[in-house]
Amino acid sequence: MVVAYLRVSTNKQHLENQQEEIKKFAAHRGLDIDKWYHDVVSGKVHSNDRKLGDLLESLQEGDCLIVTEVSRLSRTLIDIMNIINTCIQRKIVLHSTKEGYTFENNLNSKILGFAFGLVAEIERNLISIRTREALAVRKAEGKKLGRPYGSCPQLNVLIQNKEKIIELMDNSVPYKKIAKKYKVSICTVNRFVKQHINESK
Repeated sequence: MVVAYLRVSTNKQHLENQQEEIKKFAAHRGLDIDKWYHDVVSGKVHSNDRKLGDLLESLQEGDCLIVTEVSRLSRTLIDIMNIINTCIQRKIVLHSTKEGYTFENNLNSKILGFAFGLVAEIERNLISIRTREALAVRKAEGKKLGRPYGSCPQLNVLIQNKEKIIELMDNSVPYKKIAKKYKVSICTVNRFVKQHINESK
């Protein structure tokens, strides 16, 4: 199966250019697109909280995923790296048309994937260092650290629907489906259950 994934950040942007580029790429490679997926969402949103998450889960060994640029997958290098590695390990071929990248289960792809991974690890370490330095400065200035209680919008959505969520849990609905229903991350669902359901028992 050959699948194309398109993403724009806002409704004011258009998907047509990406779609035409992928069509030309597929025609040149003799590929027929079986399914088209598109997201209108910021690339900073984790892939699991977009249609891309369901798309990646549905792909099987030997399937092909086409994007115009790897930045269509995510705006964070760490997330991009995880997606690339997932595709390589599951033997899913990933094409990026503009950059000319093809990631598959071969040595060249693994070397390229390693290079991406090294850069992602450096980026992750730099983010960690910058975060610690910023927190140290705030602490030295006497400012209170952490998010004020009750200021997390995603968590508040779950709190407002606590009874409905308990009913879903009683019916063995997976956390992932609950997260998707209320448009929050799985981490937020886990946090909600721990803080507002388990502790109240």
